[in-house]
Amino acid sequence: MNKECSHLMQREQHIEGVWLSCKAELKHILSEDIFERWIEVIEPIEITDGYLKLAVANGFYKDWLEENYLPLINQALITIGELSLKAELCVHEVSLQKEEAIHVPPSEPKPTKRTLLHGAKSKHNLNPAYTFDNFIIGPNNEFAHAAAAAAAKALSRTYNPLFIYGGVGLGKTHLMQAIGHAVLEKRGKTRVCYITCESFTNEYIDALQNNNVSAFRKKYRKIDLLLIDDIHFLDGKKRLQEEFFHTFNALFESHKQIVLTSDRTPSEMEGLAPRLVSRFEWGLVTELNRPDIETRTAILRKKAESMKLSLDLELLDYLALKISSNVRSLEGALIRIATFASLTKQKITQERLQELLRDLIKKEETQVIDIDLIQRTVADHFSISLSDLIGKKRSKHIVIPRQIAMHLSRTLTNQSYPAIAEKFARNHATILYAHEQIEHKSTEDNHLHDTLIKLTDQLSHS
Repeated sequence: MNKECSHLMQREQHIEGVWLSCKAELKHILSEDIFERWIEVIEPIEITDGYLKLAVANGFYKDWLEENYLPLINQALITIGELSLKAELCVHEVSLQKEEAIHVPPSEPKPTKRTLLHGAKSKHNLNPAYTFDNFIIGPNNEFAHAAAAAAAKALSRTYNPLFIYGGVGLGKTHLMQAIGHAVLEKRGKTRVCYITCESFTNEYIDALQNNNVSAFRKKYRKIDLLLIDDIHFLDGKKRLQEEFFHTFNALFESHKQIVLTSDRTPSEMEGLAPRLVSRFEWGLVTELNRPDIETRTAILRKKAESMKLSLDLELLDYLALKISSNVRSLEGALIRIATFASLTKQKITQERLQELLRDLIKKEETQVIDIDLIQRTVADHFSISLSDLIGKKRSKHIVIPRQIAMHLSRTLTNQSYPAIAEKFARNHATILYAHEQIEHKSTEDNHLHDTLIKLTDQLSHS
C-alpha cells in the first residue's frame, strides 16, 4: 500500500472515529426514537477547514437538523474533545444510498408502520415525524385537521384541491405531509410527491434549460397525490403559473388529489392568475391559526414525553404562556432546555428556564404582533379584502385603511421602513408618508384616534 492510500485510509478512519464518538455522546442524551430517526441516518463525509461535513438524504432532514439538533451536535463535538471542529450539514448521494439500503425487500414480510414510513421518506421526501399521530389538535386547527384526514381517506373524492393556509410554524407542512404518510400506510403503491413550490420552480427552470420539459410534465402529471408547499411562491411568476395550470388540470381531470399550502388565501395572492385562483378554490380552503394556551401546553407535554424530558408541569405551563407565536418556536425552546439538562445534569427551575430562553421570550414579547396580522386585522375591521389593502386601488375607503395598516406596522413592530415597504409592495418613502399622515391626523380626528386605540387593543390580545 503506497503512502497516499495509507494517508487516505487514516483520514477516513479519523472522520469515522470522530463521528462514532459524537454519536455515542448523543445517544446518551437523546431518546432512542429520536436518535434513530434523526442521528443514525447521518453519514460523515469529510473534515475540512475546521468543519465536519455530515450528509443526509434530503433537504427536509437538513433543515430540521439545522434548526433543532445542530447546536447539540456541536456541543457533543466539544464534549469529545474536538474543540476546533464544527458540524456542517449537506444533502449527499452517499446518505441517500444509505437510506435506500434500509428499504425492505419485496420478499420480506409486510413492513411495520414505522418501517414503512422510514422507507418512504427518501423516495417521497416526507418527514417521518410529520404524521397524524404526532399532530396535536386544538381549536386553532381542528377543522383543517378533519379536512386533511378526510382527504387522506378518500383521495380526490372529498376536497380537491385541499388548500391550507396560515402563518409560519403553525403546522401547514406537518398536516400536509401527514396526508402523504396516511395514504402510504394504507396504500403503499400510491404515487405520492411532496415538494416545495420553490423546488418545483427550480426543477421547471432546469427542464427549460436542458430542453427536457416533456419529462418534467410526465413526472408531475402521473402523481396520485401531489403535495406542494408554499404555493404563494407562484405569485407573479406568469410562465410558471401557465405550466402549473396545465399540470393542475391534468391531475384534477384524472381524479388525482392535490394539496396546497400557503401563507394567504388564493384570492389574496395579487399576482396569481384569476383562473388559478378559481381552481384553488374549487375544493376547500381552510386556515390554521395560532394555537391557544391549552393546545400549546398539550404540544409541549407530548414533545417532552417523546424526548424523555422530565420537566415540572408548572414549567411547561409557563413556557406555553410565554411562547405563543407558533409551534416551531415551542419545539425549539424545549430542545434547548433538553440539551442543557442533558449536558449539565442541572435541575431546570423557572429562573434557569428564563435565563436559557431569554432571547426567545424577548422576541415573543416584541414580535408577537407581526405585519401579516396587522394587515388581516385592519382589512377585517374595514370590511375590505387583504388583496385590496395591499393592492394598487386608490379609492378613499381603501387608502385610509392601507395607511392605518402601514402606521400600525411601524408603531407596533420593530420592523424597518424598507421591511414594511416590502410587505406592502411599496417603497419606504410611501410607508414613512403614511405613518406621518396617520400620526398627524389622529391628533385632530377623534374617530381616527379611537379606531387606532381599538385596533391596537385588538392586536395586543389576538
